[in-house]
Amino acid sequence: MNEKFSKLGFYPSDILLPKKDVDMSKWAVVACDQFTSEPEYWERVEKTVGDAPSTLRLILPEANLKAPNVDEFIADINASMSKYLEEGIFETLKDSLIYIERGQSDGKIRHGLIGMVDLDQYDFTPGSGALIRATEGTVLSRIPPRVRVRQDAPIELPHVMLLIDDPEKTVIEPLTAGTDGMEKLYDFDLQQGGGHLKGWKLTPEQMDAVADALTAMCTPEAMEKKYGLKDAAPLLFAVGDGNHSLATAKQCYENLKKVTPEDQWAALPARYALVEVVNNHDDALQFEPIHRCVFGVEPEEVLEAFKAYYPGAHEGEGEGHTIAYTYAGHTGTITVPQPRMQLAVGTLQAFLDAYLKEHGGEVDYIHGDAVADELGSKPGNIGFKLPAMGKEQLFKTVMADGVLPRKTFSMGHAQDKRYYVEARKIR
Repeated sequence: MNEKFSKLGFYPSDILLPKKDVDMSKWAVVACDQFTSEPEYWERVEKTVGDAPSTLRLILPEANLKAPNVDEFIADINASMSKYLEEGIFETLKDSLIYIERGQSDGKIRHGLIGMVDLDQYDFTPGSGALIRATEGTVLSRIPPRVRVRQDAPIELPHVMLLIDDPEKTVIEPLTAGTDGMEKLYDFDLQQGGGHLKGWKLTPEQMDAVADALTAMCTPEAMEKKYGLKDAAPLLFAVGDGNHSLATAKQCYENLKKVTPEDQWAALPARYALVEVVNNHDDALQFEPIHRCVFGVEPEEVLEAFKAYYPGAHEGEGEGHTIAYTYAGHTGTITVPQPRMQLAVGTLQAFLDAYLKEHGGEVDYIHGDAVADELGSKPGNIGFKLPAMGKEQLFKTVMADGVLPRKTFSMGHAQDKRYYVEARKIR
């Protein structure tokens, strides 16, 4: 292992990629936690993939997570992973980092770096001083069903995206000008309107430069300059997407530690997780709000309860947190003046948690205004639309206050989410 990475919690990895004869447009599918209320999307993916090798066979779309035959899905996934390994679908890039360029639906190019993180350096506990931290509250009840998917899997496929706070653009952006000297690994269109993806393998010299730049970012001087906090534990990576997937990987590793002698922990493949690193200051990176749709309720009762929960809350826009709503034949806004929370999402989520606990109903987290309006307008539903959070608030808030409310933001539209391409052995 490259010693320059030894204190960064991020390393080159042995990365599995499908061999050249695999149709990459069928191979790559979008992150499993997208389109959870739109089964027709996953039906289109199924039709597109057919019998071709595909990551669709290696992941469990969360739309199926509560299916009565979910255990059969999980068994099929593990069998497909073993089959792909046995049939030689993959080739291995030893001790590698991959630079990627993702063409988004808006025409912008997002830049990323694929490597692995040390789960001993990651902690999702609010207020943690770990190098790698969650940005949102982790819902512990969401972890066990995901553990069932991962615990017996021979390989992992990441949709986790970690952010670095690199306003000077010292880590990833220099690679853009260096692709002529790299080995190109793939270059293809993503299915279902997902844009385009290119990937290159870094040279040893480029990997050294990445390590040097990351090291410079987490010095005490760099932390004080950016955040005005003296002697604060350095925060190098903040989870931008896939926090519950990374928390699941952490739980699986912690479970293995209980039955493995401590002197063998470092050798456990499950100690590490494959991720994509993106600069928070990438020009293509936009923070989109994650809306809420509540199912199985009486919308008017929900709105009255919302206003009662926050005395002084009123219909229409005003000073404070303003949240839009849609239900069958109705649209409007509610303003909560002098809110206790920093962000509107915290104001809404606190109410919804209390209301659903007392009255029942279910909430789903929705990407995109049009989808929130469409789902909210169906009988027995109500959709709430939230304003976007400025991305410059992210690292400072996590450093000062701990995690944000869960599902505060999404990095881009659903179709622009990370697609599964690379894999890594974890057993």
